[in-house]
Amino acid sequence: MNKRMLAAMLTALLLLSGCSQPLMSPATSNEGTATSVKSEAKTNTSATNSKQTTYPTDDLNLPRVAVELVKAVDGDTISVMFEGKKENVRMLLVDTPETSHPKLGVQPFGPEAKAFTKELVEQADRLELEFDIGPNRDKYSRLLAYVYADGKMVQESLLEEGLARVAYIYPPNTRYVDKFDDLQRISRDQALGIWSVENYAQEDGFHPEKQEGTNKNNSGRKDTAATQAPNENSQESKQGCDIKGNINSKGEKIYHTPESPYYERTKQEQWFCSETEAVQAGFRAPK
Repeated sequence: MNKRMLAAMLTALLLLSGCSQPLMSPATSNEGTATSVKSEAKTNTSATNSKQTTYPTDDLNLPRVAVELVKAVDGDTISVMFEGKKENVRMLLVDTPETSHPKLGVQPFGPEAKAFTKELVEQADRLELEFDIGPNRDKYSRLLAYVYADGKMVQESLLEEGLARVAYIYPPNTRYVDKFDDLQRISRDQALGIWSVENYAQEDGFHPEKQEGTNKNNSGRKDTAATQAPNENSQESKQGCDIKGNINSKGEKIYHTPESPYYERTKQEQWFCSETEAVQAGFRAPK
C-alpha cells in the first residue's frame, strides 16, 4: 500500500514539474508579439513620414511631346514649334505677373518671372510638353500643358522661386494641383518673390498698388532714418551686415543669409550683422 502511495506521489510531482516548465513560454510569446507590434508600428510610422513629401502623381510615367523652342513670351507662356506649326503654350495651373499686358502693363516680379522662364527653356537641351486629361487649348487657342526643361517641370520651379501663384484651376486639368499648392505654401512662408509684398498676390490676381503703398511707407521710413542717421544702411552693409530680415504675409519674421538659395530674391526690411542678432530680434531661419 505504501509503495502504491509513494508511486502515486512521485507521479503527481513529475506531472506538476512538467506542467510548470511551459509557464515561461506564453511570456516569451507575448514579448515576441509586443516586439513585433512595435516593429510594425515603427515601420508604419516611417512609411507615413516618407509619404509626407510624396504624391500619387510622382510615379506616373505619362507621355510627353518633344517640342522646339521659338521664344519665351512671358513667365507662364512660351512659343514652340508643335506638329510643324508655331504655337503659344500657356502653362497649366500657374500665373505669373504680367510684362506686356495691354491694360495691366508691367507688374512687379513680371520681368523676373519672364527672365527665369527664359533662362530655363533656352538653356534646356530637351523641351517637352505634357497634356492633362481635359481640353488642351484655352479660349485664345493656346496649348495648355505642363512644360519640362531637361526633365524638370517649369511650373514647379516658378512656384519654388516665389515667381508664380497657383491659379486657373479648371477640372479635370488638375493633375498636379496638390503638389503645386504645397510648393506655393513653402515659398509664401519664406516670403519669396511675389510673397515678399503683403497682399500683392491674391486669389483674384496681382495687386501692384499693395507694393506701391509698401514702397511709399518704406520711402518715408528711409527718409526719416536718413535724417536721424545718414547712410546708416550703407555703412552696415560695408561692415558686413548682410543678413536680410523679412516679415511675410503671416507676420512671421524670417532672416536669410547670403548662403540662402532665396537670398537674392528676398527683399529685406531689416539688416542684421549676425544670425544671433537676428534671432534676438525675433527672426528665425527659413525652414
